[in-house]
Amino acid sequence: MQRKAYVPGVAALLAALLATLTGCTGGSGDSGTTDSANPGNAGTASAAAQPGRYRTLPEPCGAVGQSTLDSLLPGIRQITDEDQREKAYAGEATLTYDTDRKVGCRWKVESTDATDHLLVDFERVVSYDSSVSDDSQAQQLFAKMEEAADLPEAASASATSDVGTGDESTGSAGSGDSPTATPTPTFSDSASSSSSSSSSSSSTASSSSTSASASSSPSSSPTDIQPRLLDGLGDAAFLDDASNNSGSTVQQRTVTVAFRTSNVIVTIEYAEQPAALGVVPDSEEMQDKARKLAARLADVLAG
Repeated sequence: MQRKAYVPGVAALLAALLATLTGCTGGSGDSGTTDSANPGNAGTASAAAQPGRYRTLPEPCGAVGQSTLDSLLPGIRQITDEDQREKAYAGEATLTYDTDRKVGCRWKVESTDATDHLLVDFERVVSYDSSVSDDSQAQQLFAKMEEAADLPEAASASATSDVGTGDESTGSAGSGDSPTATPTPTFSDSASSSSSSSSSSSSTASSSSTSASASSSPSSSPTDIQPRLLDGLGDAAFLDDASNNSGSTVQQRTVTVAFRTSNVIVTIEYAEQPAALGVVPDSEEMQDKARKLAARLADVLAG
């Protein structure tokens, strides 16, 4: 009787030990499955986008040299007081809350002929999206600036493509933009009037010489100084030129040059308001000065 009671107890103990061993074996199998799944998840994670080239910005008021300021702000050399002249050269830093992200400097100088304004602005673009690089973010921002400038090239390019299949329209648009096409009817009219007063051979010669003079002088100058995209300046660049009235007859002209280098966008605004009534600032001269400054600032960024 005692032996019969003892045997079931041993059997129960063996069953418990067997269950424990089975549980340990199953646990190790589960952990093995988990470990093999983790590397797969890590492998599917996307790599973070690369940061931009620039981590800091130059000191804006010191980025423009004295000789450049003499050229853009002629009145600065007319300041007789030495302290005032030094203050004019130093410029005034624009308000900013993060000098690692955005800095700027402005100058304003009055002379006997005009009042000149100069603004230089640096912006370092940083992407907060790990899948978008700083350069790509800066490219998108600069594209919006270019679109807001409403440059005539965009409309001119689309107009050229629309009329490219027509022979006559292609001929009139082949030499450039709309300023070239505008004088054409005038020269055509003058040619026809001369042909009515002379023989056919002389009218042909007169017409050809007139069209040659038309293509050489009036068409090139407006095309060269109109707002446009710029080549050879940073990764992308454009120039805008606007004139507005501030009063009855006084005109102020503002030339803007903006360019992007990697994740930094540089904007230059150069404005001039003549002191005399009826005087219009020279657009070509102002553009040339602004572009030269932009090239120097690009060199500053390049180091």
